[in-house]
Amino acid sequence: MTTSDRDMTAAVAATRFGLGARPGEIAAARSDPRGWLKAQIRPEGAEQPDPALPSTADRIADFQDYQQAKKDPNALKSMLRKEYLGTADEFMARARLAAQTDGGFRERWTLFWINHFAVAANKGLMPAVVGPFEREALRPHVFGRFEDLLTASTRHPAMLVYLDQAQSAGPDSPAARRNRKLGLNENLGREIMELHTVGVDAGYQQADVTEFARALTGWSFGGPRDPDPSTRGRFIFRANLHEPGARRVMGRAYGDGGEAQARAVLRDLAAHPATARHVAVKLARHFVADDPPPALTARLEHSFRDSDGRLDQVAAALVDAPEAWSPAAAKFKTPYEFLISSWRALGAAPAAPRDIIAPLNTFGQRAFTPPSPKGWADVAGDWAAPDAIVKRMTWSEAFAAANMGDADPAQIAQNALGARLSPVVAKAVDRAESRKEALAVLLMSPEFQRR
Repeated sequence: MTTSDRDMTAAVAATRFGLGARPGEIAAARSDPRGWLKAQIRPEGAEQPDPALPSTADRIADFQDYQQAKKDPNALKSMLRKEYLGTADEFMARARLAAQTDGGFRERWTLFWINHFAVAANKGLMPAVVGPFEREALRPHVFGRFEDLLTASTRHPAMLVYLDQAQSAGPDSPAARRNRKLGLNENLGREIMELHTVGVDAGYQQADVTEFARALTGWSFGGPRDPDPSTRGRFIFRANLHEPGARRVMGRAYGDGGEAQARAVLRDLAAHPATARHVAVKLARHFVADDPPPALTARLEHSFRDSDGRLDQVAAALVDAPEAWSPAAAKFKTPYEFLISSWRALGAAPAAPRDIIAPLNTFGQRAFTPPSPKGWADVAGDWAAPDAIVKRMTWSEAFAAANMGDADPAQIAQNALGARLSPVVAKAVDRAESRKEALAVLLMSPEFQRR
C-alpha cells in the first residue's frame, strides 16, 4: 500500500466507519486502519453513556410519582421538569459519549442497532424508559449473538409499551375469558418479523403474524402500579394473558410451552436465512451506500449465517470487505451524524440541550423520537432537501461563531478529513475572511457532509 493509499484508508476508517475524526484520530489509524477498527470490537459490548443514570425500575418509579403529582398543580410542574430532564439527561449523555469516544466505529455500530430496534419517547411511559432501553437491552449485546440482542430488546419494557404488547391477551386466555374487553395485539409480532428479523419479503403470511402474536401473549413487565415493587421495570410472564395451545409460524410447529413458546419462535427467526439477508442489506446500506454493492451484502450475509449471528464477526467482516473502502464518500450524514461530527472536529462535546437537542428539532430528527418503528431514514433523499441544507448552513455559521476560538481552521480541516480534504475545499478554508467563516465553509463542504 502506497503512502497516499494508507492516508486515504485511515481517513475513511475514521470518517465512514466512525462518527467523524477527532484531532489526532486519523493519524492514530494510519499505521493499520483495519486493525484500528477491529480493536474497537469487544465482547462486552458498547460503552455506557453514564453509569450513574437511573435504571428502568428507577425511571418507572419517577413516572409513578409524576402520575400521582397530576392532582397537585405545583407538584405536577416540578415533576414535568423532572421528567423532561430525565429524557434530556439520557440523550445528552449519549451525545457526549458519541462526541468524545475514541471508539467511533463501536459507537456507530451501536447507533445502527439502536435504530434497528427503534422505540420512541412519544406516549405514556415511553419518555421514562427509552434511555434505559438503549443502555440495558442494546449496548451490552451489540457485539454478541443476534438472538440475545433480539430477545433482550423484545423483553424490555420500552419495546413492550411502544408496540402495545404488555396488555395483549389471547382470546382464550383466562384473563380474556373474564374480561372480553381484553384482546390480542399484533404490533410486536408484526414488527419483529417485518423490521427486526426476516423482513417483509421473507414470504410469511398474516396467519404467521397472528400466530406469533398469540405466542407472545403474556410477555409483560412490572409497571408503576405493580403490587410487588421488586418486579417494577422487569420482564414478567403473565400466564393469565397467554393464549393456550400449540402454534405454527413460518412452517415450524411450537408446542404449548408458556413463555418458552415465544422464545422458541424468536430463536428460529434469529437463525432464519432471511434474517441474515435482511440485516446484511441494512448494514451495508448504513455504512457504505444507499444502494450497497451486492458483493458487500453477500459477504455480510454469509458472515452472519456462518457464525450463527455473531455480531462481532459480522462487524469484522464489514471491516475486511474491500467494497467498504472506496475513497468516494457515498453516504450523506443524518442530522445527528452531522452535529456529532462537527463537535468531534473541534475535539469538543455538547454541554447543554441547546447544543444538540434544539438543532435536532430544527433538522427534523427529534431526540428519542423516530417517526415509526422503522426508525430514522438512512438514505440521502430524506435528509438532503434544499431547505434542510439551508438549515445546516445557518447552524454551521452559528456553531462556528460560538465555538471557533483561536484555532487554526486549516489544521481543523486536515484533522477532520485527512486525505479526503480536496484542494478546492482546502483553498476555500484558507481564503475565508475569518476563522469563523472558514469553519462554516468546512462544515458545509461536500467532503464533510458525506462520509
